[in-house]
Amino acid sequence: MDQVKSALSALTPGEPATHRGLTVVPLTTKLRSGLRYLLLEDGLRRDLVTIREVSEGGSVPELTVANRADVPVLIVDGEELVGAKQNRVANLTMLVPAAKTTDIPVSCVEAGRWAYNRRDFGVSDRVQNARGRAEKLQDVRASIRTSGRRASDQGRVWSSIDEEAAALEAASPTAAMRAIFERHADKLDEHVEALEARPDQVGAIFAMGGQRFGLDLFDSPSTFAAFFPKLTRSYAIETLRSRRGHTASVSDPAHSFVQAVIDGRYDDHPAVGLGRDVGIVGAGMVAGALVHDDTVVHLTAFSEPGRHRERPEGTDYAPYRSRRDSLRRRYAG
Repeated sequence: MDQVKSALSALTPGEPATHRGLTVVPLTTKLRSGLRYLLLEDGLRRDLVTIREVSEGGSVPELTVANRADVPVLIVDGEELVGAKQNRVANLTMLVPAAKTTDIPVSCVEAGRWAYNRRDFGVSDRVQNARGRAEKLQDVRASIRTSGRRASDQGRVWSSIDEEAAALEAASPTAAMRAIFERHADKLDEHVEALEARPDQVGAIFAMGGQRFGLDLFDSPSTFAAFFPKLTRSYAIETLRSRRGHTASVSDPAHSFVQAVIDGRYDDHPAVGLGRDVGIVGAGMVAGALVHDDTVVHLTAFSEPGRHRERPEGTDYAPYRSRRDSLRRRYAG
């Protein structure tokens, strides 16, 4: 917990940049990380990592990751894993140990498919949309505190995708999140081109319409640079629903947002794989961080993620079972 507060307190904000309703405040630090790990995308490309369903039949909330590298593999919250029986996103950030196979918690982002289109998974050029990440983070943190699991509210994930697809006219036969991003790829790429990362940047505050905030902080500039385009798309897609841009200063509210994370209530649990999961909650804010070897590997925070809906244990996948049975009948026929 002290490592998280120290990392946040050491941040220096830079000059904000704005493009079509999305403002990015760059964050730098004098802290240095000595961690060695492989990004998931690099591990897959070098055939050092394989991601598959946990069994032939599959299980919606988990996948299995075989890491054959001699260093850990970093999987980041919201990274989209595409293939196998249906596309998923990572429920939180994890360091998968070297030379081990680990089951990881995930959420489905393609409700209308439950059939193999390939045997394994790749990784896409996007992460889950910011609002979906915020809601999922809120539910996963609640799940850790109440049951020790790292489960999302799968129904809420689907509802968020359905609402986003309807608002952005991006329906697809399998209700896939990727269809929303592909439908608006040109506009999202505009944001990526207009908003560039600084060479020494380790994080950023993203202001959507000047009212909602997100924060992503990594342990090194190279990791942040690798994820900045994906994160930019994740936040930019939220601005497409607004017809007006926002040009007012975000410096003061952004500073207050970071301070709210520092001042929040912290909890600490063993992580999936290496390190510790740190959860942070406060007024209108939720955050989570992975800490390993006294280093904040990744921290993500969101303002106003929406009201959490308590649910009885075991009911979060009930809607899925109904859809799953329907899909099995469809593909069997």
